[in-house]
Amino acid sequence: MASWGCPHEIDGKCARLNGLVCDPGMKGCVLAGRYFFLSSDDKNQRLREKQERVGKEEGGEPPD
Repeated sequence: MASWGCPHEIDGKCARLNGLVCDPGMKGCVLAGRYFFLSSDDKNQRLREKQERVGKEEGGEPPD
């Protein structure tokens, strides 16, 4: 099994988002809109919007 650490997370807080509690995928997080999160479907909204835009730009249907 692999693990990783966010370079912005310091002692459980996000240095990029003014010291908010680190919650990977939250609004403003560098991971939001780039990765699919199994823990919370709300965090996947930006990724879905991005996929829909790309699908429309390419003239195809958005992926499911």
